[in-house]
Amino acid sequence: MTRAFASGAARLAALAGQGLGWRPAEFWAATPAELALILAPPAPLPGAPLTRAECAALMETLDD
Repeated sequence: MTRAFASGAARLAALAGQGLGWRPAEFWAATPAELALILAPPAPLPGAPLTRAECAALMETLDD
């Protein structure tokens, strides 16, 4: 293991522990692709946002 990899892995493990609540075993069980997907900013939702009328209709329908 190179020194650069070790220091990078330690930083990512700390980030996963603090930000995601992962224990070391959970970090080491994740693939790099899984970690990148979890840490990536969320993709914007497709379509236009709800109008005020649509939001009010949903609120009436889902009123609990």
